[in-house]
Order: sequence, then structure tokens, then C-alpha cells
Amino acid sequence: MIRHTVIFNLRHAAGSLKEKAFLRDAQVLADIPVVQKFEVLRQVSPKNSYSFGFSMEFADKAAYATYDAHPKHVSFVKERWEREVAEFLEIDYVPA
Repeated sequence: MIRHTVIFNLRHAAGSLKEKAFLRDAQVLADIPVVQKFEVLRQVSPKNSYSFGFSMEFADKAAYATYDAHPKHVSFVKERWEREVAEFLEIDYVPA
């Protein structure tokens, strides 16, 4: 199992309709068949400056590669992520 996470800040004002639309529209990633346990998260710790997170799981490296190349993921990254995300940190985990 691989847990893929990304924490990020948007270019949009906090609480704006554009912020809400981005978070809502990200749900398209959950429709990719290999994605498990997709979550859109709001970060609450004062220990870092990121505001949001996405978390999802994949059965294995092959499933992760399928997600990465899937047209819905590629389109979301190109049309939304690259334009609307100001900064991010991506972390992938496997059980220790």
C-alpha cells in the first residue's frame, strides 16, 4: 500500500468561491478507479503554513503509476493545479 499525500496553499482568498470550487472539483480524482480513501483535508496545526491536503491510497506502485498517468489526473494538474496552487509539498508513505 502507498499513501499519497500533498499539502498545499491556493492562490485564492481564504473562504472564497474559487477556493471552494477548487476543493470541490478535486473530487474528480476520487473517480479514478485505482484511488482508494480519497480525502480533501483542511490543515489546522500552527506548526506549518499549509492550508489544505489531499490524501489517498493505492494498492501498489502499479496502481500509483496508473493514477499518475490517468487522463483525469493529468487534466486536473494541467488545468487546475498548476494555475491555482501557490505552493505544495508531496509526501508518499508505505507501511514501516
